[in-house]
Amino acid sequence: MDRLEAMAMFVATVDQGSLAAAARTFACSPAKVTRALQMLEDRTGERLIHRNARRLRLTEAGERRLAVYRTVLAELEEVEGGRSGDRVEGVVAVTAPELFGRLHVMPVVETFLARHPAARARALLLNRMVDLVEEGMDVAIRLAPLPDSGIVATKLGEVRKLVCAAPAHIAQAGAPATPAELQRHVCIGEEEGDAGTLWRFADPGARRSATFSVNIRPRLALNSAGASIDAAVRGHGICRALSYQVAEHVSAGRLVTLLDAFEPEPLPVSLVFHPVPRRNVTLRAFIDHAAPRLREDLAAIARRI
Repeated sequence: MDRLEAMAMFVATVDQGSLAAAARTFACSPAKVTRALQMLEDRTGERLIHRNARRLRLTEAGERRLAVYRTVLAELEEVEGGRSGDRVEGVVAVTAPELFGRLHVMPVVETFLARHPAARARALLLNRMVDLVEEGMDVAIRLAPLPDSGIVATKLGEVRKLVCAAPAHIAQAGAPATPAELQRHVCIGEEEGDAGTLWRFADPGARRSATFSVNIRPRLALNSAGASIDAAVRGHGICRALSYQVAEHVSAGRLVTLLDAFEPEPLPVSLVFHPVPRRNVTLRAFIDHAAPRLREDLAAIARRI
């Protein structure tokens, strides 16, 4: 077994998530893939993958080597004529929060595939932070401040945290004048158990940017942002949502925003990815396709509310 074949098996193991799946890709036994990984670890003097019966997890050294091996294999494939220098083909794996993914990312993925018939896509829409390397993803949309890391990010825009209710509910129960008054109103919140849930607000009277929290004991607790918003639209209480989630309802008058003076700082929305190998034409094409469209979507939402 040569070193390049071992590199390819290592990359396939990470992308496929298991030794057995990588072995099927190469039509060989899992034992051969294991030997390939062992050979690379022997040559580097570092463990690249922690493996047990249930999952594989890259080490820090494995993450570094993965980026290098991807670049080497992509460069070699083009030099040997394995693919055209400008042909967009292969799989792009994308992850995003579930509702943002449904509303904004999937239309972008679909237009990308329509433009590039040889390309394929895999989408993972989950309301949790997805590790790009461990879960084999190429690019992610994050709705949160980004920690310092080895990833590359391009800012797409911002989303606001809004407090909303239906006009009919406000007509019946009145509008809270301060966040503290929310404790006397019917609220719809996330499922947090008996301890309730904290809603954070900005203090408009502070000289510097300061925040405070109000402990909400929701009468209706849900684990779905979409279901919470639907309940608010039907007049069942006050909800908290991100601006992209309620833009259509606010524009149509089905919801009104409350406590605007106490609105906290908006959340940045970023498109993040590991450094793209120079020859990864497909991933670069997706980023170039997705970034301006998502940026315009977020700008349109900001103009609406």
